[in-house]
Amino acid sequence: MFMNQYNHTVDAKGRLIIPSKFREVLGDEFVVTKGLDGCLFVYGNEDWNIFAQKLTSLPLVDDEARDFARFFLAGAMSVEVDKQGRILLPANLREFARLDKDVVLAGVGSRVEIWNKDVWDEKNAVTDIRKITAGMRNLGLTI
Repeated sequence: MFMNQYNHTVDAKGRLIIPSKFREVLGDEFVVTKGLDGCLFVYGNEDWNIFAQKLTSLPLVDDEARDFARFFLAGAMSVEVDKQGRILLPANLREFARLDKDVVLAGVGSRVEIWNKDVWDEKNAVTDIRKITAGMRNLGLTI
């Protein structure tokens, strides 16, 4: 399970250090794809395969299902960790998530999210956790 958050930077070549705690779970090769809310999602290969199988089992005749699968699958890239613990983020994914320098890597259970730090800070500044908590009760989640 991924948790915690780390601040790092993307270098001029598009490389990003993956925190050692995350690398312990992800291994030396894993998948980065476009995520929701303008961030990138990072999955270990096993979790990615489970997610990808769900996506490919969606009905082909449904427009939204095709768009949803296309969003994640066409945006996905397998990456490898180098000897310094870095990955090379493809330019199209950096552009999608507006990753130019300062980033936040956030562990959120089954995946890691990579955020532009300014976007992360902005999103967290306006999050109304009380309102969200009420909505989670409707989904059956209680604390």
